[in-house]
Amino acid sequence: MNIKAFKYLSPLIIYILAWISFTQSGWFVWIPLLYVWILIPIIELFFKPDEKNLSATETEIAKKDSTYDYMLYIIVVFQYFSLFKFLSVISTPNSPTFDVIGRIFTMGLLCGTFGINVAHELGHRKNKMEQFFAKALLLTSLYMHFFIEHNKGHHKNVSTPKDPSSARKNEILYFFYFRTIIFSYLSAWEISTKEILKKGASKWSLKNEMLQFQIIQIAFVILIYFAFGGLATLYFLAAAIIGITLLETINYIEHYGLSRKETTSGNYERAMPKHSWNSNHALGRLMLFELSRHSDHHYLASKKYQILDHHDEAPQLPTGYPGSMILALFPPAWFYVMNRKIKNLENNSPIS
Repeated sequence: MNIKAFKYLSPLIIYILAWISFTQSGWFVWIPLLYVWILIPIIELFFKPDEKNLSATETEIAKKDSTYDYMLYIIVVFQYFSLFKFLSVISTPNSPTFDVIGRIFTMGLLCGTFGINVAHELGHRKNKMEQFFAKALLLTSLYMHFFIEHNKGHHKNVSTPKDPSSARKNEILYFFYFRTIIFSYLSAWEISTKEILKKGASKWSLKNEMLQFQIIQIAFVILIYFAFGGLATLYFLAAAIIGITLLETINYIEHYGLSRKETTSGNYERAMPKHSWNSNHALGRLMLFELSRHSDHHYLASKKYQILDHHDEAPQLPTGYPGSMILALFPPAWFYVMNRKIKNLENNSPIS
């Protein structure tokens, strides 16, 4: 067991803060949001990013250490426990509107930070149990089609016009939401349907994984409705939408304005570290299980989160993921900062 693995327990702080949000009232309800969207971005503005990579020996040790996997498995338990607590509390009548809104945004934060992000990591694994965990986490955001489209669509088409999850230069975040959410969903249907037709079955067969996901998600919402009531169901749907929005904001900052060169008609150069925006800010890396070392993830998608590397040629975001996501909410400021970085890339200037 590698003692260094336990640094990835630090994201559980957010679950602890979420518990406070779900059990207290007033400003205490908003503590998780203040922690993620104010405290962490401020800290990352003043601390230099850590570009250090593991040595070859450290990489081999970390790669084989199952402790890193258990860190992800425990998230599944915490996620469903938190969702149950959220639904139990949110269904209580006569709760102050201020508290209700704070709890919805807190649950949405859990859906985006853990429900989808950890599912993203587990969804790349070959182990069937880990893939099951990935789908279970995606269910808490009603975004199970991500399992199909991300692995078989996004990674193939990243930073090309074919990819709905790659933001184009000067594309406003709020317009990007509509494009990526709609066309990623349609892409997942297309991928799943092609696979099932190749097997000689009807696209409406229950063997079609996309159809399975729709049934599971509808059943999950119905279960919540009968267990906790209509109002709690609406609040859950709002939290799921927030989680989806967080995911797509991350997608937006990860590939904004970067493109792979077309080699032949319809074919593109291999996805390299230069085709994803990177961030080495330590707090964001830990909170998102190294998702912010995104360049290496797209370069070698099979690498586990704990051994992802920094690449000198990878373009760098101006700050960590939380701060960059906030910046993206203000298109003029985002364009001012990021378009200058893209121009430097095109002119082969420093990319930091």
